[in-house]
Amino acid sequence: MKRRTPAYINILIVLGLLLVVFYMFAQTSDFLTSKYFLGTAVISIIVVFIQTAIGDLIENEKFKKMTDEEKAAYLAETQIPYFKYLWNGAFKSQSEKEEKDMLIDHGFDGIMELDNQLPKWWLGLFYFGVAYCVLYVTSYFLTDFAHPYKEYDQEYKEQIAAVEDYMKTVPQATIETAKFSEDNVEEGKVIFQTNCVTCHGEGGKGGIGPNLTDGFWINQPEKTLFKNVFYMVENGSKNNPTMQAWGKNGVLTGNDIEKVAAYVYHINQEQAPITPAQGGAAPQGTEAHWEKSN
Repeated sequence: MKRRTPAYINILIVLGLLLVVFYMFAQTSDFLTSKYFLGTAVISIIVVFIQTAIGDLIENEKFKKMTDEEKAAYLAETQIPYFKYLWNGAFKSQSEKEEKDMLIDHGFDGIMELDNQLPKWWLGLFYFGVAYCVLYVTSYFLTDFAHPYKEYDQEYKEQIAAVEDYMKTVPQATIETAKFSEDNVEEGKVIFQTNCVTCHGEGGKGGIGPNLTDGFWINQPEKTLFKNVFYMVENGSKNNPTMQAWGKNGVLTGNDIEKVAAYVYHINQEQAPITPAQGGAAPQGTEAHWEKSN
């Protein structure tokens, strides 16, 4: 007669499975205080005690039918701590009698095959894995648990909210504090392509709006090119209402304008002298003589 698992072990296993199942479907730890979880846990514990009591009755009947030697061996086995018993069972070697009982009636080259049972720990992991897979697949299709697209959407919204909160508190560049940096050129190019390329053309070569790669400018409120671009993007053009005040109307932040100004400065002062824009619009305004400091 095999030794049975103690009730407290079964209770821990059942509660562990309940935690896994409820978390899969609830996706939050709030279920721990839910009346449904607590009620299910209480009912499960009661069922375990009932199963244990029925098992005790069956065990007593089997024990009565055992021989004295079998009774003594079984009682001695029950005196071993349960976890030590499991450890011994996992690494127990077979006796000669047990090997004869498990011997399969075929072999080759003197090697005989034994019908050994799989280790209990292996079987336990296997059955747990099967049960977990069933629960996982069920929760995947019936709930939002572990759904990659919905998890991505949730994380995306959280990141956007975090960026918005950060932007509310991060200091914004002003025309007094803004400085040119090569590190801002690439980001400024992205912002330019999103908001400015419709009028000023690809690479700033001009179109509806003036060419930004030459040395002629309609508006020159500032003494340096970088500051001049920052001013125009922030405040717009008095000479041309089409050039809106991107900063004043809240479309672009001060840091965005600083990056756009860095990109325009780059294509005008660093890129154009080396590789002039091909097919650029004709110059407009008067020739600018920018100061070197930016």
